[in-house]
Amino acid sequence: MLVSGDRLLQVAHKNHFAIPAYNAGSGQLFTATLEKCIQMQSPFIMAIHPTELEFLRDSFAAQVIDAINSTDLPIALHLDHGASYEQCIHAIHLGFTSVMIDCSKDSYEENVAITQKVVEAAHATGVSVEAELGTIADTGNDVAGHLTDNVQYTKPEVAKDFVEKTGIDSLAIAIGTAHGLYPKDVTPKLKPEITKAVAEAIDIPLVLHGASNNPDDKIAEAIKYGINKINISSDIKIAFAQEMRKVMDEGDPAELREPKILFPRPMIETQKIVAHKNHLCNDVDRTRLYFANEDVNEIPYDIKNFQEEHFSA
Repeated sequence: MLVSGDRLLQVAHKNHFAIPAYNAGSGQLFTATLEKCIQMQSPFIMAIHPTELEFLRDSFAAQVIDAINSTDLPIALHLDHGASYEQCIHAIHLGFTSVMIDCSKDSYEENVAITQKVVEAAHATGVSVEAELGTIADTGNDVAGHLTDNVQYTKPEVAKDFVEKTGIDSLAIAIGTAHGLYPKDVTPKLKPEITKAVAEAIDIPLVLHGASNNPDDKIAEAIKYGINKINISSDIKIAFAQEMRKVMDEGDPAELREPKILFPRPMIETQKIVAHKNHLCNDVDRTRLYFANEDVNEIPYDIKNFQEEHFSA
């Protein structure tokens, strides 16, 4: 069931849990993620980066939408890190129900102006908009460009002004995470408590980018303080790639060619990560909330009990 990003996140915001946003940048990754989330009744966001969309082609969006609408699971199709107004409009034309406009590296005034423009167009078609404030560093495949020592953490008063001026539906904030995997000699300086301060200043769902390769307890703490969307990309792709290497190493190169032989094991490893992240987000068996006709009083999020239940040795 294809829904808007705001429809997903408002329920999570009200009931104090997070929706995982999976950058499942291939048919195999998407199928693995979708099937595991259906099994766990975990609503999620299918996120596609513009460079992934360029690789997958526009027709992939139609494939994803068809698969989503064949289930009763609430799922949004989201453009991750749209870099321009034009990219966001293109995604809306393809049927995306949520777009992110990321002008966080521009001046504050430019970020506000472009975000306002995207919000006006997206809201006219019922599409949700996410934007970003602060520094969420990029590690890529190496340490180049990493900004751990020069992090611009999101300031609550700036976030309040930004939300009031733009009318966005959700805000990605900077608490010290980075996109990609951290180099071995880099320790992220995470400040989950920033989430609490921002959540007290603005009453919209907050988003955490760069959640891969970070301690579970820090992510859980950020969710407790108000994060309602967790972006996950590298963790599921690393699991897939590592198992694919094993499959290739174990088989006869002259005979190993069929996708139906190559992909099942990597997809299973991907599903293990998806299951773990769904639990971490406190997102298991949440579909029922989207069909309830009455308010549901949820048990407050408890980090210690959550850790003991899911991550104890």
